[in-house]
Amino acid sequence: MRRADRLFQIVQLIRGRRLTTAAHLAQRLEVSERTIYRDIADLQHQGVPIEGEAGVGYRLGAGFDLPPLMFSHDEARALVASVRMAQVWQDPALAQAAEVALGKILSVLPTAARVAAQSMAIYAPPIGLEPAVQTTLQTLREAVQARRKLRLDYRDASDRLSQRTLRPLGCFYWGKVWTLAAWCETRHDFRSFRLDRMDRVRLLDGPAGQFRDEAGKTLADYLRAVAPAQIQAKWSTEG
Repeated sequence: MRRADRLFQIVQLIRGRRLTTAAHLAQRLEVSERTIYRDIADLQHQGVPIEGEAGVGYRLGAGFDLPPLMFSHDEARALVASVRMAQVWQDPALAQAAEVALGKILSVLPTAARVAAQSMAIYAPPIGLEPAVQTTLQTLREAVQARRKLRLDYRDASDRLSQRTLRPLGCFYWGKVWTLAAWCETRHDFRSFRLDRMDRVRLLDGPAGQFRDEAGKTLADYLRAVAPAQIQAKWSTEG
């Protein structure tokens, strides 16, 4: 990677996160942390408002932006392929938003890149999630975003029915199956629930239906407690 391209990528990576460490940047760009420190210093010298310090992390100051991005042919193909595959495994609202977003991106591409992307020979037949599961996924995703508690009727692998009150933390896709990671207020512990075993999902109303992150009950705590080490390492570098 040319140094100019690396500097551009550093700004892109920093502006997409609340706080970005030099270690994360070095891993993503496959260079040493010393190189990252030097590049950050050069960007700051050039007037890019990068805040923070070595050993703590960096973030981009408010009000700074870059010119619109241009995608290579391979990048445009990757976007089309990703949207096509993801749409059949997403909830309806996200699938529609992905289609609209992709259309906006394709509309500003040079003609050659747009044609190359749209002719990508990768397709995903519409045999993904059942409609009921799609609807449940949207409800759960929106509950996670809004920090809304749920009341859940759930059948386990032995078809035993139980009722749970949950703090939804995140939705995870495992290949044909989605699960909800949650703090179960009924069991006072983390639990994972398959969407296709959910009989009924209800959002709790009023102030009692809202929750805030509490130490020991967050998604990060769930990942540390439940996820395999390799998955923890992957997700700890995202977002």
